[in-house]
Amino acid sequence: MKYRRVGKSGLKISEIALGAWLTYGGTVDASQAIPIIHTAIDNGINFIDIADIYSRGAAEEIVGKAIKNMKRSDLVISSKLFWPMSENINDRGLSRKHIMESVEKTLKRIGTDYLDIYFCHRFDPETEVEETVRAMDDLVRQGKILYWGTSVWEAAQIERAIGDSRQYRAYAPIVEQPRYHMLDRHIEPEIMPTCARYGMGLTVWSPLAQGLLTGKYNEGIPEGSRGASSMWLKPDLTETNIAKVRRLTELAHSLDITMGQLALAWVLRRPEVSCAIIGATKIEQVQENLTASDIELSAETLQEIETILDNDPLKKQS
Repeated sequence: MKYRRVGKSGLKISEIALGAWLTYGGTVDASQAIPIIHTAIDNGINFIDIADIYSRGAAEEIVGKAIKNMKRSDLVISSKLFWPMSENINDRGLSRKHIMESVEKTLKRIGTDYLDIYFCHRFDPETEVEETVRAMDDLVRQGKILYWGTSVWEAAQIERAIGDSRQYRAYAPIVEQPRYHMLDRHIEPEIMPTCARYGMGLTVWSPLAQGLLTGKYNEGIPEGSRGASSMWLKPDLTETNIAKVRRLTELAHSLDITMGQLALAWVLRRPEVSCAIIGATKIEQVQENLTASDIELSAETLQEIETILDNDPLKKQS
């Protein structure tokens, strides 16, 4: 496993990280999840990414159980807040009240004294950025979090957070967590260069497009798969995208790697990316994806990928 700095900070995380979105505490119970987490850590993954909203706190509890007897300083644990956790009108958003109360609940569920990174899980238009920045700065100074970051924020919103941090001499966000994969490159024009300019790392989620970029949907939608049930995947599950993945799968096989490994290596080609966060429902998935950290794609292969992504395979067939 290789490791990268998170932006300009001194924090180093594994190029492949383990996330709990839509899995632990949801489709994967503790008896299945804990061996997966242990396999990941045993094989060099040191960054585990969770959020309070993932299975309504159950993901945090499962990760807490998994790491209970481990040396805490060997791990980088992150969580997030923003989404409503109850009917309480203040149990949502990025107000000082919600931040201060949410971090205590998260720490208790995980069973730890601190988070390495605390993410603002969306931008909150109802709270002044200054209020959020000052609250996060206080948590850093209290030692309850070591760093903080943003998740799915626009470039202008990130700049506001940086600007307020500088104005009030507060700890600034060191990382943004956006969606990024071969079929969704929206961060490249503005968000990626903005983060690079301010020394923020990128810990990207859904690098395999929820399994689409593993090739599992090349011949249809398997019964019981996420594509058969998840509303999150349906927008990407188009004939055009599947046709592209079929061609990418052929390219991966010619390189003697899997489609998933090709997709992860492609994400990691960018120096702005600190890590790719994978989800795993089986130990075998972790073991396969880990090796992507050692794959370097040649300039010729990268150009071939660009050609496939830029063209519509269905037009050529008609």
